[in-house]
Amino acid sequence: MAKKSTKVRTDKTPVELLTRKQADAEHARLGQEIAGHDKRYYQLDAPTVTDAEYDELRKRYNAIEARFPELRTLESLSLKVGAAPARSFAKVRHAVPMLSLDNAFAEEDVVDFVGRIRRFLRLGEDEPITFSAEPKIDGLSMSLRYVDGELVTAATRGDGQEGEDVTANIRTLKDVPQKLKGRNIPKITEVRGEVYMTKADFLKLNERQKEAGAQIFANPRNSAAGSLRQKDPTVTASRPLGFFAYAWGEITERPADTQSGMIKWFEHCGFTTNPLTKMCRSVDELIAFHRKIGEQRAKLDYDIDGVVYKVDRIDWQERLGFVSRTPRWAIAHKFPAEQATTTLKDIEIQVGRTGSLTPVGKLEPVGVGGVIVQNVTLHNEDYIKGIGGGGEPLREGRDIRIGDTVIIQRAGDVIPQVVDVVLDKRPKSAKEYHFPKKCPCPLKTDVVREETATGEEGARNRCTGEFACPFQKIQHLMLFVSRRAFDIDGLGEKQIELFYDKGWVKEPADIFTLASRNSKIRLEDIEGYGETSVRNLFNAIDSRREIGLDRFIYALGIRQVGETTALALARGYGSWKAFHDAALKVAKGDEEAVAEMDALDQIGDTVIQAVAAYFSEKHNLGIVERLTKEVTVLDAEKPKTDSKVAGKTVVFTGSLEKFTRDEAKATAERLGAKVSGSVSKKTDYVVAGPGAGSKLAEAKKHNVTVLTEDEWLKLIG
Repeated sequence: MAKKSTKVRTDKTPVELLTRKQADAEHARLGQEIAGHDKRYYQLDAPTVTDAEYDELRKRYNAIEARFPELRTLESLSLKVGAAPARSFAKVRHAVPMLSLDNAFAEEDVVDFVGRIRRFLRLGEDEPITFSAEPKIDGLSMSLRYVDGELVTAATRGDGQEGEDVTANIRTLKDVPQKLKGRNIPKITEVRGEVYMTKADFLKLNERQKEAGAQIFANPRNSAAGSLRQKDPTVTASRPLGFFAYAWGEITERPADTQSGMIKWFEHCGFTTNPLTKMCRSVDELIAFHRKIGEQRAKLDYDIDGVVYKVDRIDWQERLGFVSRTPRWAIAHKFPAEQATTTLKDIEIQVGRTGSLTPVGKLEPVGVGGVIVQNVTLHNEDYIKGIGGGGEPLREGRDIRIGDTVIIQRAGDVIPQVVDVVLDKRPKSAKEYHFPKKCPCPLKTDVVREETATGEEGARNRCTGEFACPFQKIQHLMLFVSRRAFDIDGLGEKQIELFYDKGWVKEPADIFTLASRNSKIRLEDIEGYGETSVRNLFNAIDSRREIGLDRFIYALGIRQVGETTALALARGYGSWKAFHDAALKVAKGDEEAVAEMDALDQIGDTVIQAVAAYFSEKHNLGIVERLTKEVTVLDAEKPKTDSKVAGKTVVFTGSLEKFTRDEAKATAERLGAKVSGSVSKKTDYVVAGPGAGSKLAEAKKHNVTVLTEDEWLKLIG
């Protein structure tokens, strides 16, 4: 049954009118929501957000970073792809990362996209750019690896670096050839595309599932992902899955020099490609194609959520390269989102790892995009009052009260957000909500309004209990055992809460002494445990006594230090001792140590202040000291490249004439170099163009090698 659409309001407070404190709070909140939703989409095949609604989150998030660049640290979600692979399948490391696409939501975004390409490549307005345009299939991304023309491995996207091995299941798809057709097949060929299920087959499958009393899928994308992830390949074989090929990964000899040429080659090899793909030679043609596909969308027998534009010339694709998690040479022009109206029944408070109090609205259950929604994020106190502080601030006078009729939009994570209040339907019994002054934890500690780095009042309220607050302690422990940290099987939310409540695990080191204390604890006597499950848990813990430096730094739970920032710090310092010593110096205000950390690309004041705060706290130092007695922290991986600048630190300054600054930086990073924004004695090269100023002087001061553009090009080959 078709749902009634609700007109999306466009009179929201624009990003350019946000204050810095509003931007800080909103950026952090959006980051949490997006990360949570990525996990549900990529790992669990159970998203509670439509692509269009998710894209609105990303759009807002990126717009905030564009206006406030200092918020774009290396933990920014604009640098991340997907989520870590699930545990139920073996992991496969992608030879070439499977990255995602940036999004365009309005026609102006498409104009900007083409303009950026012209500026990056220094193309004149009269020089034509040909694009390959194709419908964006709403399915499960897949990479198929062929050796000597034979299919050997099939892997999901996963987190972009590692995916799940679903080879046995993918072999059951008729659209996937077991052997590539034709002659002169490259030694290694990775074909990438989308696994999907047609709308008709989806309805038939759900009918069969219903009759069998089995799981009912929410949409064709979920049904395709769920069917492909069956442990029994015969189940996958019984379900009608299709595959469209549209890209490639590692390939020893590329048979064509254009995107369109590669698509034709896929067809010759036996793959199905999308017949609606079209070549466009101007912005007007791109937009016209998007409108046409939008009109055809309802009639197509498979779900799409937009149109993808790709620069056709592959040599231009290679020059354009990537920025963060996305290619510069491609973009997804998306379709708009769904909304629904329901009643707000109550408001509850959740306490996060850093003590932040987040209000969650309890809704009269309502269906949005095929999913029943019962909870909604209300962001913070200001958002409830209708004075900002959230993702899309409500219009003035739109405060939120218990009993209100609200318009919701699923905009990330497991809980959506309120986008408007229907004042005409506000009952006289509607109650204003007063934010608590005490934490809901057993200690009932005071709640205070945070301050920003500039001393302004922040948007979030925090529990002052710090490490005494059990909610915060439990959240810290849950982060520690999470997938991107120590990744300990058998230790989830329920187990952590149980062990904490019983006093067995109060800090991370306690996890690694559980086995030695079990003669007193007798975990096997606890309901739900037995000798086998206890043995498996202790084995899982022991298997994590060695950990990579980036995971260890992330597991410490330093505020503002997420997975990507932890990776940047790990690569920057190389070893735990080097990072630990530097962090202690930063905590003491050592100017040289601060400058060294600040020189790491995209590490700024916010991260440095967070590291300083963490390592100046005696309680934290004790936790770290006891933990490092139980585990071994491995050195960071060296850059996997044989280029002459791999591992070197490079600074670009002055006006570059042979290429743009963006292209210079992208090339250096692709070759394994670290690009810094400032010069120090640890800088290896300064590439100076005309007009180089203070950085050139700093290079001479520290005896750093200075290169011209030509010398740099000769060095990197």
